[in-house]
Amino acid sequence: MGSVSEEKLRFCIDRGGTFTDVYAEIPGQPDGRVLKLLSVDPANYDDAPVEGIRRILEEYTGEKISRTSKIPIDKIEWIRMGTTVATNALLERKGERIALCVTQGFKDLLQIGNQARPNIFDLTVSKPSNLYEEVIEVDERVELVLEKEKENQDPSASLIEGVSGELVKVVKPIDEKTLKPLLKGLLEKGISCLAVVLMHSYTYPQHEMDVEKLAVSLGFRHVSLSSALTPMVRAVPRGLTASVDAYLTPVIKEYLSGFISKFDEGQGKLNVLFMQSDGGLAPKNRFSGHKAVLSGPAGGVVGYSQTLFGLETEKPLIGFDMGGTSTDVSRYAGSYEQVLETQIAGAIIQAPQLDINTVAAGGGSKLKFQFGAFRVGPESVGAHPGPVCYRKGGELAVTDANLILGFVIPDYFPSIFGPNEDQPLDIQATRQEFQKLACEINSYRMSQDPSIKDMTVEEIALGFVNVADETMCRPIRQLTEMKGHETKNHALACFGGAGPQHACAIARSLGMREVLIHRFCGILSAYGMGLADVIEEAQEPYSAVYGPESVLEASRREAILLKLVRQKLQEQGFRDENITPETYLNLRYEGTDTAIMVKRRMTEDGFGCDYAVEFEKLFQQEYGFKLHNRNILICDVRVRGIGVTNILKPQALKHASTTPKVEGNYKVYFGNGWQDTPLYKLENMGYGHVIPGPAIIMNGNSTVIVEPNCKAIITKYGNIKIEIESTSSSTIEVAEKVADVVQLSIFNHRFMGIAEQMGRTLQRTSISTNIKERLDFSCALFGPDGGLVANAPHVPVHLGAMSSTVGWQLNYWGENLNEGDVLVANHPSAGGSHLPDITVITPVFDNGKLVFFVASRGHHAEIGGITPGSMPPFSKFIWEEGAAIKAFKLVEKGIFQEEGITKLLRFPCSDESAVKIPGTRRLQDNLSDLRAQVAANQRGISLIKELIEQYSLKTVQAYMTYVQLNAEEAVREMLKSVAARISSESAKLGERNSVTIEEEDYMDDGSIIHLKLTIDSDKGEAFFDFSGTSSEVYANWNAPQAVTAAAVIYCLRCLVDVDIPLNQGCLAPVKIHIPQGSFLSPSDKAAVVGGNVLTSQRVTDVVLTAFQACACSQGCMNNLTFGDNTFGYYETIGGGSGAGPTWDGTSGVQCHMTNTRMTDPEIFEQRYPVLLHKFGLRENSGGAGLHRGGNGLVREIEFRHPVVVSILSERRVHAPRGLKGGKDGARGANYLITKDKRRVYLGGKNTVEVEAGEILQILTPGGGGWGSPL
Repeated sequence: MGSVSEEKLRFCIDRGGTFTDVYAEIPGQPDGRVLKLLSVDPANYDDAPVEGIRRILEEYTGEKISRTSKIPIDKIEWIRMGTTVATNALLERKGERIALCVTQGFKDLLQIGNQARPNIFDLTVSKPSNLYEEVIEVDERVELVLEKEKENQDPSASLIEGVSGELVKVVKPIDEKTLKPLLKGLLEKGISCLAVVLMHSYTYPQHEMDVEKLAVSLGFRHVSLSSALTPMVRAVPRGLTASVDAYLTPVIKEYLSGFISKFDEGQGKLNVLFMQSDGGLAPKNRFSGHKAVLSGPAGGVVGYSQTLFGLETEKPLIGFDMGGTSTDVSRYAGSYEQVLETQIAGAIIQAPQLDINTVAAGGGSKLKFQFGAFRVGPESVGAHPGPVCYRKGGELAVTDANLILGFVIPDYFPSIFGPNEDQPLDIQATRQEFQKLACEINSYRMSQDPSIKDMTVEEIALGFVNVADETMCRPIRQLTEMKGHETKNHALACFGGAGPQHACAIARSLGMREVLIHRFCGILSAYGMGLADVIEEAQEPYSAVYGPESVLEASRREAILLKLVRQKLQEQGFRDENITPETYLNLRYEGTDTAIMVKRRMTEDGFGCDYAVEFEKLFQQEYGFKLHNRNILICDVRVRGIGVTNILKPQALKHASTTPKVEGNYKVYFGNGWQDTPLYKLENMGYGHVIPGPAIIMNGNSTVIVEPNCKAIITKYGNIKIEIESTSSSTIEVAEKVADVVQLSIFNHRFMGIAEQMGRTLQRTSISTNIKERLDFSCALFGPDGGLVANAPHVPVHLGAMSSTVGWQLNYWGENLNEGDVLVANHPSAGGSHLPDITVITPVFDNGKLVFFVASRGHHAEIGGITPGSMPPFSKFIWEEGAAIKAFKLVEKGIFQEEGITKLLRFPCSDESAVKIPGTRRLQDNLSDLRAQVAANQRGISLIKELIEQYSLKTVQAYMTYVQLNAEEAVREMLKSVAARISSESAKLGERNSVTIEEEDYMDDGSIIHLKLTIDSDKGEAFFDFSGTSSEVYANWNAPQAVTAAAVIYCLRCLVDVDIPLNQGCLAPVKIHIPQGSFLSPSDKAAVVGGNVLTSQRVTDVVLTAFQACACSQGCMNNLTFGDNTFGYYETIGGGSGAGPTWDGTSGVQCHMTNTRMTDPEIFEQRYPVLLHKFGLRENSGGAGLHRGGNGLVREIEFRHPVVVSILSERRVHAPRGLKGGKDGARGANYLITKDKRRVYLGGKNTVEVEAGEILQILTPGGGGWGSPL
C-alpha cells in the first residue's frame, strides 16, 4: 500500500477509557517510541491522540509545535487508531438524539426485544434504556409468500423476488402523505437522525430506501437503514443495530472531523485509518457506529495473534486482557474468531466482530466479605474514585490486594495521585482498610471456631486475589469449552495493565503450562493497530436449500460482491496482488436456528472445498453430533476483501551474552509467606535470558509476576515466555469445624461452574428449539443424599425442584445403582414438575462409592398427549398429557436403552382411560435431546472427577456441605432483616419475636392459594404453611409439591439479593407445609401441565406479597401452542412486572418463574403459516400507584392455514393485585377475530380449530402498582 518512507513517522494509537497509548515507529530507532497519556486532561490538551503525535513530532524534529497551531503532516507517513469514543457514548448514553422508524404494529418491538430479563433474580427487572427518543410507525407491509401459496396466488397479485430469493408480496406500499408530517414533527423536536427497520427489509429493502430518500429530502442529517447495515433475517437485532449506528455514527463523524481538522492538510491528505470491531481497518468515510464499539479491544486481539501465534508458540492462544475497569477474553488458533451478534452495554449489535467477551471488572473489581465468604466483583470501583491506594477516598479493590502483596511496586508506578497529581500509591491507607476488614473477618471466624488462628492482612489480600483469579477462570473455561476446545491445550496470551500480575496463577488454575507476555503488553492494543489489514465486507441474504443449483447461484452472488469489495480496496490504493478474498456461506440445518458462517477452504490445487462438508465438520466440532438426512439451508452470502499491509515487523534480538541485571530486591507475598524477590527490567534483558521464579519483571509500567515453580524465558523477539512447571494445586487441609473463607468462595465458583458447563453442553448438543434457542432447561449438581449443591440459574421454575426428583430416585433404586447407569423421570409424583420437563439423572461414583449426582432437566416440545405440543388446555388426568415416567434406566451399565425409552414415549400408559392416548409425535427429537442431556451429565461427571483429583474426595465433599451452610446463613440473615422490616400494622407479632403474615390469592376458577408465613426473627427461620389452600382441581393447574418448593426458593433468592449459590442450604431454615389433596399437592392421577406454568406464578405472587417485596406481576405465562399434523409451535408471552417500594414495574417482560425467549417476528413469519399484525405494549394496563406496574403485551396473529390453536392462561378473571395502596394491573384477555369480523372471547383456557384468515388476539396482564397514587 504505497512505498515505505525512511524519513516519515508511523503512529499507532489506542484511545482507551482511562489512558491513550501511542506507539510510533521513528526512522533510525528500531525500538519505536512509546507514550502513555490520560485520555481526558482538559487542563493540558483538547485531544490525547493529537497531543501524543504533537509531542513525538517535536522530539523527532526538534521544532516546537504550538498547541494552537495545526500539526504539519509532511513527516507523518500514516496514523492508525482505535478509539473508545463509540463505546463510551453507548455506555454513558451520550449519543445523538435519534428516532426509530418501524412497520405499523411494531412500535415497541425493540423495547420488548426477546422478552427475557437480564437477571432472573432482580425484582426491579432493570433493563438498559432505549437509544431512541421517539418512534414513528410506517403504514406499509411486505409479506413472504409461503411455498403452498405460490400455486394458488391470484394472477393479478404482483409477486417480487427478494434479494434472498424468497418471493414477497407488497401488501401495502409506503404512504408518503401520512409519513411526511410524522418526519417533519421529529425535525421540529430537534431530532435529525433516524434508524429505520421495516418488516422483511432484509430481502425487500425498497421501502427502507424510500423512507431514507424522503427523510434526507426533508433535512435529516443521518439515516441508518437496517437492510443496508446487516441484511440478515431477524428484525429485532437488525433494528437494534440500526439504532446503535444512528446513535453513534454522528458522534464518531464529529470526533473524526475534529481530529483531522487539527492537521495541516495543505500539502496533501492525512493518511489515517481506524480500527473496526472485526479487527480490520477502515478509512474515515467508512468508519461507522455499529462497527466501532470494539475498536480498542480488537487492536489487542490483532496484536497478540499476529506477534505470538506461530512465532512464539504453535498452541492456540487465549487472549487475556486485564485492565483497570474490565477484563476481556478472546481466542486465536490461526484465524480470527468472529461472531455476527453481540450485546454491548445492553445494545444488541448484529455485524461481524471479533469474539471478545468481557468477563470481569478488572483491577477495579470491588472486594467484599459477605455471609462468611470472600466476594470479588462484579461491581467495580471505577477509575474515579478508584481503589483506596489512588488517594481519592475509594473502596478496596483487586489493585489494593496486589499492592499489599508486593505484586504492584509503588517505585515503578507513576506518581500521579493526590491533589497535585504528584504522589505515589498510598500503601498506608490500603493497609489500614485491610486491617479494618481483617477485624471483621477474624471476628466472624472466631464466632464459628474459637480456637481458630487469626488471618493476617497478607493472607486476606492473597485470598481475595485467589478468589479474583477463580472468578475470571470460570468464564474462560466456559467460553473455550462451549465451543468444543480443551482449555488446558492453550497458551495464555496476557496483556493489559493488570494481566501479567495474575498470569501464572490463572494459567495454573486452567491447567495451562505456558504464558506469553508481549514486550508491549501495556500498549498492545495500540501496537496491534499497525499489524491490522484493511477490511472491506459485503453481504446479502440468500434463502435456499443447499444443492448444485443453489451453490451455483451462491457462487454468482459471491462473484458480484467480490467485485464490489475489490473496487473499494482499489480505490484506497491496493493493487490486486495485495488483496486477499474470503467467501462465506451462512448455513444451518433445516428445523434448527443455529447457523454457522462457513468460510470456503481452498485445497492445495486451488479448488474450493464443499461448503456442506465444512459445515458438517464445524457443526460436529461445536455441537458434538451430526444431523443425518436433514437438509442444509443457505441463509446468507458474505465476502471479505483483505487489503494486506504487512507494515510493522517484529524485531529479532541478538542472543544475550551476559547474565541479566538485577535492578533491586523486593519482598513479595506468595502462598508460603514473604519472599525476597529479584526485580529485572525487560529493556535490560536479552534473547535467551532465563529467570527462575519467584521474580518480578518490569515491562514498562506493567508488572510481570513470575511465581515460584515457574520460569521466565526472554524470546527471540523480546517477549516473555513463562513456563508453568506445576499445574496441579496442592491438597487443601480441611478444618473439621469451619470452612476456610477463601476456599469457600473458590468452591462456590467451581461448583457453579460445573453446573453452568453442563448447561452449555446441553445447549450445544440438543436439537430442539425449546432447549437450544429458548433455553428452557436447567442443570444441577447434588450430594450423595440428593441434596442440591449448585443449580445454574437457567429457568426459575426448575430451581431446587430437581432435588425432589433425585431424592425420589435414590429412595426407589436404593442399592441398585451402578456406574454407567443413567436414570430418567418426569412424573410429578416422582419429583417432576409437568410432563414435558424430562429429568435425566446420573449417579457419580468414585472407587465404587456413590459420591455425587448430576442432573439435567429440559422441556421437550412433544411427549404425546391429547393435543400436539403436549400442553392441552383441557386435560383432566395425567395420562392425557403424554408419556409419564416414574423410574427408568435410560442407560444401564453404559448401554443406551433405546427400545425401552421409545416404548415409554410412544405408548403412554392409559390403562385407566377408555381412550387410547397418542404417543410422542417427535420421537427422534426426544431421543436426540435425551442423548444431549446424558452428554451434559457426562460433562459434569468429568469436571467433578477433575475437581476430586485436584483437591481429594474428602475436601470436595466437605466443601459441598460448607457451601450449603453458607447459603443457609445468607437466607437466615435475610429472614432476620425481613422480620425486622415488616411493620406491625401489616403483621401480627407472635410469641418469641416471631412475625406472622397471612396472604391469599385466587386462580381464575376461584381456587384459593392461602399462605400463613411465620418468621422467627431470632433464629432467622420461616414456616410457609399453605393450609387453607383449595382441593385438587378437575383441571390441569394442579401443581406438584416440587413446583411450590421452586417458587419459595426463587423468592428467597430474590430477597437475599446477593450472588449466593442455589442449593439445599437455601431451604434449610425454611419449613414448607402443603396439605395433601390440595391442588398444590395433588394425587398422582391429577393433570398438572398448567401447574408448572400458571400456578407457579400465583404461588410466587402470594409469597412475595407476604414478604411485602413487590406488587403482583402478570401471574401467568400465557402459553400458546398451534399446529397441525406436520408441525407444532409453542411460545410463552411476557407481560407487566409488579412495582416495588422504589421502582416502577417493567413492561413486556417475562416474569418470575420463566425467562424463555420470544421468536423474532421475521423468523415467526418465515417458518410458520402466520402473519404477525401487532406485537407491542398494552397501554395503561399496569396498575397505577406511587410506582406504576409494568404494562402487558398485545399480540395479534393471523393464521394463513387452518390449524389447531391452544391457549393456556390465567389472570383473565382475577387481576394482578397492587400493594400498599397501589392499583391492580389490568386482567388479560384472549379473543378470536373470525373471518366475518366477529370478536369472540375465548376465556383463559381453550382449544380452537381456526380457519385461514382468522386472527388470534392475546392481551396479557399488567403488573400491580405500589403505593397510593399521588
